[in-house]
Amino acid sequence: MKKMQWKTLEKSAALALAGAMALTACSGSTGSAAATTAAQTTAAESQAAGEKTEAADASKYEVTEPIEIVWWHALEDQYTDLVNEVVDEFNKSQDKIHVTAEYKGAYKDINEALIAANAAGTGLPAVVVANTDYVASYGASGLYEDLDPYIKATGYDTTDFADGLLVSAQYEGKQVSLPFLHSTQVIYYNADMAKEKGIEVPTKIEDMDAFLEKATEKAADGTTSVYGLEIPGWDQWYFETLYLNDGVKIIDGENKCDLNSEAAVARTKKIQDWTKAGLVNYRQGTDASANMRQDFYDKKAFAVMHTSSLYNNYVNKCDFNVGMAWYPAAADGTKNSEVGGCVLGIPSKNDQKTKNAAWQFLQFLCGKEVNMKWAEGTGYLPTRKSVLHTDEGKAFLEKKPAFQCIFDNLDLINPRIQNAAWSELATTWKNYMVTMMTEFSDAQEQSDSMVEEINEILADHK
Repeated sequence: MKKMQWKTLEKSAALALAGAMALTACSGSTGSAAATTAAQTTAAESQAAGEKTEAADASKYEVTEPIEIVWWHALEDQYTDLVNEVVDEFNKSQDKIHVTAEYKGAYKDINEALIAANAAGTGLPAVVVANTDYVASYGASGLYEDLDPYIKATGYDTTDFADGLLVSAQYEGKQVSLPFLHSTQVIYYNADMAKEKGIEVPTKIEDMDAFLEKATEKAADGTTSVYGLEIPGWDQWYFETLYLNDGVKIIDGENKCDLNSEAAVARTKKIQDWTKAGLVNYRQGTDASANMRQDFYDKKAFAVMHTSSLYNNYVNKCDFNVGMAWYPAAADGTKNSEVGGCVLGIPSKNDQKTKNAAWQFLQFLCGKEVNMKWAEGTGYLPTRKSVLHTDEGKAFLEKKPAFQCIFDNLDLINPRIQNAAWSELATTWKNYMVTMMTEFSDAQEQSDSMVEEINEILADHK
């Protein structure tokens, strides 16, 4: 049996999300210790430190003269009008700061450009988006500015952010960024086809076999004409929760990987079985995301696993009704999900005038009113607890009723694993999975080889 060796190159990226703290957007709780950090210091607490001190601190972050700043973002062409609308609104709201928005590509592209600009010490944006994967790396290296002093001095209220999202923007308790656009994993399905065939997306993983058999269509020669489901193989985030809900820890308490455990291998074998039988299309390689989406648009796939952030894209591209469902629960009923999306931060190497202007714009971008514009104009979730049971929240669900499955499970959306080795681990796992799903090599043997390699990566990052 062929053994792979995958040593990845993405050592700069790491996850920022704390282990098992759940999002509490539904309950509105702010009880978690991690979420009640210095980042949530109120204006009243700042005042208690002395009015003179507060005034002096606040003056450090004032914008006193006109300045031009740049915002790097990853919002694709379909969001250009919305980006322009938001930026224009900010530019017209005051007369000292003028923002230019620049699309820099995917999160990985932005990360590479940011690392290069930071190393050169020139060409840095004032505000930059980052996938949550990169927050720990940026916080550890000091690339992102610590926002706690800004928050305290200006009295910015962070307590309205959902706790789990606030934690996702922190590094070791420091608020090095703010929650911006967040999503979770969902299953999109052809609602018209489901009605016609009497198909329901299963709520339990043990019902997936029957579901896939019913949703899949085969041609006379036995080839698949309509896949029951397409799984994104280009990013382990999309199938990661299936393993976690099966009890796989991925990184255990001894800093070892357990992706070769009985439960993990059983899940891998099951995905292999579905793929080998032509019930599932395991998407990987160049343009995998675009190809998967096109299959769904063209009715060559009944359902796809993807990010909730692309809801508008799916609805606008399809000539049929699009349904959205929560991932099926594990055998013991566990049906947790994980937060995805991005945060906004300020590069620390900028001069203070640029940072001050960036702070003003950052507050605007992450504000409650603008956040609802992002939520309505994209497929991203509201980040503010105050809107979920308000008229705004009700109006949001009226426009996008498919999001009810997410609102019903908001307290099950967890921050992701925080470990400095995560990016390398995830890429290694993803690459092994591609081989196992395309060559149908022995899952236990390949998983043992993979875990051996991952454990070396984990040891390197102690």
